Amino acid sequence: MSPHSEPPVAEEARYRALQSLDPCTAGVLEILVVGLHDESWRVRHVAAEALKRMPASSELAARLISVLGERGETGARNAAAEALAGLGSAALGPLVGLLAHPDPDQRKFAADILGQLGHRDAEAPLVRSLSDADLNVRVSAAEALGRIGGAQAVTALESLLAEPEPLLRLSALEGLTLLQHAAPLPLVKALLEDPRLQRSAYRMLGLIPEADATGRICQGLTSGLRSVREAALSALGTQAARSGGARRGELEAVVRKALLPLPGVTPRLTEALASEDVMVRAGTLVAVASLGDASLAVPVAECAREARLLREVLHTLGRLGPAGGRTLLHRLPELSLPARAAAAEALVDLVDASAVATLCALLEWVEDELRAVVVRALGRTGAASAVSPLVALLEEPSLAGAATRSLAELAESCRPAVLEALEDAVARRATPAAVAALARVGGVPALPSLKRLARDEDPRWRAASVVAACELDGDVGRELVRAALADESVPVRIAGTRALARLGGPDAGALLSPVLRDEDPSVRVAAVEAAGDCGALDRVPDLVALTRDADGALAVAAVRALARMGAAGPGVLREAAGHPDVEVVKAALVAGAESSAGVTMALSLLRHARWDVRAAAARVLGDSAGPECLSAAQEALEAESDALARRALSDAVERLLRR
Repeated sequence: MSPHSEPPVAEEARYRALQSLDPCTAGVLEILVVGLHDESWRVRHVAAEALKRMPASSELAARLISVLGERGETGARNAAAEALAGLGSAALGPLVGLLAHPDPDQRKFAADILGQLGHRDAEAPLVRSLSDADLNVRVSAAEALGRIGGAQAVTALESLLAEPEPLLRLSALEGLTLLQHAAPLPLVKALLEDPRLQRSAYRMLGLIPEADATGRICQGLTSGLRSVREAALSALGTQAARSGGARRGELEAVVRKALLPLPGVTPRLTEALASEDVMVRAGTLVAVASLGDASLAVPVAECAREARLLREVLHTLGRLGPAGGRTLLHRLPELSLPARAAAAEALVDLVDASAVATLCALLEWVEDELRAVVVRALGRTGAASAVSPLVALLEEPSLAGAATRSLAELAESCRPAVLEALEDAVARRATPAAVAALARVGGVPALPSLKRLARDEDPRWRAASVVAACELDGDVGRELVRAALADESVPVRIAGTRALARLGGPDAGALLSPVLRDEDPSVRVAAVEAAGDCGALDRVPDLVALTRDADGALAVAAVRALARMGAAGPGVLREAAGHPDVEVVKAALVAGAESSAGVTMALSLLRHARWDVRAAAARVLGDSAGPECLSAAQEALEAESDALARRALSDAVERLLRR
């Protein structure tokens, strides 16, 4: 530390002192203005942030503008500009007035800050500033208009493109591009001839959806300057983002025609795929997709680390064909997790019969969330050799659904092999999941087998057969459901109840009546859910009674079922709100959230003994209440001691204040 530098402790003390100030306290303004002049950028920043939180007024804006005039105080002036930009419309008038200041430095500050404010009322004054005697003011005004927009701004910026001064043309180009407004193509082409404007002109070309513009963009990829090449790629990314359907195909055809004759294009694309600029990577992906260069599969997949590029990455990988798929399969262990996820997704469309062994090997080590994607890929191989591993995967509960769907897809190319393997799995009782797969692949001809399984001694197979039969044939399914509802096994009765919910029908309510009184609580809960799912209105009285049941899980299910049926009236909700189980109370709040009765109930629960109920009530008020509930929410917030409930109440108060 130099002998003249201040101790870090002193800086920290000033930082904390300003941070602890209440910006609404009388006399705090001048303290914060002093903070704007501090030697430490951290202290200046916290002072500016505190000034932004002060009640916005023209007086505050004027005081900050006075700091802008303090020559030699660069740090204070920049901090004051930062604070002014956060004041919103209160700063608009004083800043517009500052555009007429005799000092061009002040006028430039005004234009810069107005651009940060982004207020449309500053458009006309800034357009007038384009005629300022000072070049720096004119450039700042042009840049600000690019942020603010408006018809006047666009017209004025377009006129600047004919100015002899390169800085004005450059700021106009940048501003129009920011506003997503392209100048005519011949004019943009002419601007490309000026090396000082090339990068900006290329970016504007991306806004022009013409094949001629695409071809000119591709010429930029031959430039010896990396900055120009990246600007052209960025433009290509913009064009692709604005293209769809047939236009995207035309775009890639133009790019392919332009790039194929170019020597050494692959190394340049590899370099660009690692760019820090997202739009450069987006354009590079378009170029790779157009060329179908499978050697770039790995760096393309790595672009998936940027979530915004995922769709483009998947599209590009899909254009690399089986060669790209083979590269991804063999290099998958080397990829980052996001890249591996994208590669696995792409492989679904890139694999062929030769990939079965490699895909099966992947299942041994790939992340759990990607295993289902690999299973989908196995179904796309169209290979009989994929049948056996897929049937084996039916025994893994987490993959059984994906394996079933893949077997159904595989059956399109090798149906006899799939059916034989599934029938064998059922015959040797490998897993009940094989029943659902057999029904899906075998269709109606599988019904006799399902009927036999419905009488199996193992309840797991009886349950599986009921569910599968309902998917194939309503009449057979209803026959098996009736038997299942009276089965001695709890899992079978639950399976029958849930199958009935999917079948529905006019007799569903009558069939559910005895199940609602089942001796097993889990069966009763399933019956309540089924009544709500199939809209059995004749069971509403039973469900209302169950909202008072001592079993909280059953009461919660009843409240939710009534809500789905539109039968959770104010009386039902009020009674549920008094249930001793707080989960029932919260279910009642959710059920009534969008009704006036629900809002009234939420108000009454703001002083409930449990914090989570108070928080749930606050969320209802924030979602559905009107400004008349503001005072009650504020009072509850003042009295609240729990941190999580305070957060919910604070959010509710903030939302009510905006109504």
